[in-house]
Amino acid sequence: MGGLRTRMKTTFWVYTIGALALAGVVPLAGFWSKDEILTEANTLNPVVLWLLVIAAFFTAFYSARQIFMVFFGESRSEPNAHAVESKTIILVPLVILAGLSLFGGLLNLPTVHSFTTWLSHSLSGLAEGSAGAETETTGFNFVIAIGSTLIAIGGILAAWFLYIRRARDLERMPLNQRPDDPLRSILGPVFTVLENKYWVDELYGYVFVKPYQWLSKFLAEKVDWDFWHDFVHDRILTAGYNSLTRIMAGPIDLGIIDGIANFIGDGFKELAAQMRKIQSGFVRNYALSIFIGVVFIIGYLILRLR
Repeated sequence: MGGLRTRMKTTFWVYTIGALALAGVVPLAGFWSKDEILTEANTLNPVVLWLLVIAAFFTAFYSARQIFMVFFGESRSEPNAHAVESKTIILVPLVILAGLSLFGGLLNLPTVHSFTTWLSHSLSGLAEGSAGAETETTGFNFVIAIGSTLIAIGGILAAWFLYIRRARDLERMPLNQRPDDPLRSILGPVFTVLENKYWVDELYGYVFVKPYQWLSKFLAEKVDWDFWHDFVHDRILTAGYNSLTRIMAGPIDLGIIDGIANFIGDGFKELAAQMRKIQSGFVRNYALSIFIGVVFIIGYLILRLR
């Protein structure tokens, strides 16, 4: 970005307050919490203390580095050159948070510990077997407090030297020889390792993302498309349904069902043709038929009476 200090003045000040609080600069809120952590570490484990001191330096360094790169210097992109201040709905919460960063540490000043006293009942109940016990407070160590403040100031000055003072010297170099970051020429391969974030993303990609993509492609192409769609759906279900339909329509429907219906129809047609011969239209034939019928009826009755 760059150059936002003059175009987003309120954001610059509240952001700076937050960054200084994060760096642990006295008397902001971050100083008091960092001081108590360092004091407790000094009592319990000196190795942890030195690790925290190194972390405090780098925290102050990258906080200041961000301030200098975002809000100082010239704009490094066209959209950034036209940036404007945020609206009130954004600025009001930022101002409130900046106020808390400025005065929040006063809630728990050394020797007063008003915030610790307020939370003492809840905190004492969290420790196993210490319900009702009074909460112990960390004493104020002036050596740790002064040392941590100097460390924070040292981190800020280091960021200023690299990204304000040294950056101005680098701007005099030819563009093709100018490093994109002053730390690159100092740290060399270490900067490359840090810039690539220890290649964690690449490792994660090879270990998790690429196998997941391969598995997804395999399931989509081989299992879903080739096996399920082509084999199961097309060859088994569709082809089987078509074959069954042809069997039901051909041999069963046309052959058996229609064959039975046609056989019955042909039988009645033949019966009708034979019966039609009786209907000759001659009266003498009909009279003979009636006479024969009467003879059969009388003969049947005579046999029944006997």
